[in-house]
This record gives sequence, C-alpha cells and structure tokens, in this order.
Amino acid sequence: MAQTKLKSAPSHSEARNLISKPSNAFFNVLLIAACFVTVFPLWIIIVSSFTSEYALTTYGYRLWPLEFSVNAYSYLFRDGSIMITAYKNTIIATLAGTALSIVTVGLYSYALSRPDFRFKRFFTFFSFFTMLFGGGMVSYYNMARSVLGLKDTVWALFLPMSFSAYWVIIMRTFYQSNVPEAVIESARIDGSGEWRTFFQIVVPLAIPGFATVALFSAIGVWNDFRQCLLLNDSSQYYNLQYTIYQTMNNLRFLKENASRMGGVNVTNLPSETFRMAMAVVTVGPIILAYPFFQQYFVKGLTVGAVKG
Repeated sequence: MAQTKLKSAPSHSEARNLISKPSNAFFNVLLIAACFVTVFPLWIIIVSSFTSEYALTTYGYRLWPLEFSVNAYSYLFRDGSIMITAYKNTIIATLAGTALSIVTVGLYSYALSRPDFRFKRFFTFFSFFTMLFGGGMVSYYNMARSVLGLKDTVWALFLPMSFSAYWVIIMRTFYQSNVPEAVIESARIDGSGEWRTFFQIVVPLAIPGFATVALFSAIGVWNDFRQCLLLNDSSQYYNLQYTIYQTMNNLRFLKENASRMGGVNVTNLPSETFRMAMAVVTVGPIILAYPFFQQYFVKGLTVGAVKG
C-alpha cells in the first residue's frame, strides 16, 4: 500500500521570506544604495574635519585627507574654550531633560490609559489642546524669564522641553496595547498598590515606549537652539548648538573684516575644517547612541502611530 507523502510545512525562515529572488536582490541593492547615500556625506564631513585648511580650500573635498591635521579640533577644544563649557551644559541638559521627560510623560500617560480614571477625558483634552494652540513668543518669553526665573540657568536648556503632548499620546497608546488590564487587576487582587504595580509590572512591559520617548527627548534637547537664544544671555550657560552659531558668526566676522582690523592675522583660522569638526562633535554622540535605542524605538513608534 502506497503511503501518502505529506508536504512538510515551511520553516520559520522560509515563511518569513516569501519574496522572489529577483525582487529580493533588487531591494537589497536599493537598500545598499540608500545606505551609501546616507553614510557618504558623513564620511566626507569626518575626513574634511581632519584635513588642513589649506588642503581643503585648495583641492576641495576628498575621500581621504591629503594633509592630515587636527588643527580644527585643537582650536575647538583649546584651553579656556567656551566649547568645553557648552558641551558640558548640553550633556547635563540632555541627561536631565531625558530623565524628566520619561518620568513626567510616563506617569501622565499611564493615568490617561486607565479606564477607571475619573478625569481622563479632561486631562486628555488638556494635553491635546497644547498641540493646537500656543501662547505665542512674547508671552512665553515673559513667563519663562520673569515668572519662572529661567533666565541664565541650565534649567532653561531642558525644562521647557521636558513634556510633549505627542509623547503622551504615544505612551498612552503603548500602555493600552501592551499592558493587559488583567495583569493590573491581578496585581490589585494580590494587594499591590498603584505605585508598586506601576514600577514592578507596568514599567518592564513598557520599556520600548520609554525608549521612544527618551530618544525623542534626547535628540530634541541636544539639537535645541531656540531656548538658549531666548532665555540665556550669559555664555557660561550656552549649549552646544548656540555656541556653534556664535562661533561661526565670529569667524565669519573676522574673515570679512580682516583688512579693516590692522595687524590681525586670520590666515591660520580654520574656517571650513572648523565647520566640519563642529558637525562631527554635534552629530557624533547621537549617532553612537541611536543603535542602542533602535530595537525599542521602532516598536514603540509603530504602536503609538498605527494603533493610536
């Protein structure tokens, strides 16, 4: 008696890759090209920052420095340079602002995600309303400097940016989608309080959402220019972005008015290489930190955007 030969089910890898080989090869080539287009400008910036000013202005941008030089970085981090202070202020503001954003957004959105919260509708509208209407530049300026006392403080670099209604929507949706109500009810039956339930049960399940908020907050504070421009007048409280802006303006002024300032030698000032070095110093930490958040960032952002 002939036995009927059953067709085995496809393996996990085979079931995951159902695309044809020509299409797969095409998309691989497309992704490689996209990666090259993304990485190539960064490589040019890094190489240019380690090139002498003369070689860069004479021969242009190269794939490898013709005359290796760290003059731009020496000028950037010379003794007494305000750039060191700005870097320190930016790091402190980024770490403190990210931590504050995680705490405020995490607690606020958790309350909105609970179906038994009595004032959920009011506080949802209260946060969402700020996405539609703002008080304006003048009222914000007077409130932050005169009433809140944020003038010439490190707090001005991150406190106004530590909360966002958009992040609240993402975290609220993430709580509702990834934290089962049955788990919370089980914890309550076992005698767990609200704080213990939140920190021991909800937080471990919501790590991707927290990572998404942390990445948004860190990038926002690190790249911020507006808060320092409006609120800080003293150079000891400048952040990295505003210091770069001021430095480039000073270099441009010296280059354009060197002939009117007798005896001032500006030939050794690194203008283009200095610009590239500042770009490397500014973008580098974010690029290095992003891979650690990527696995959580994609999941958290997708849940907050699709199921919101």
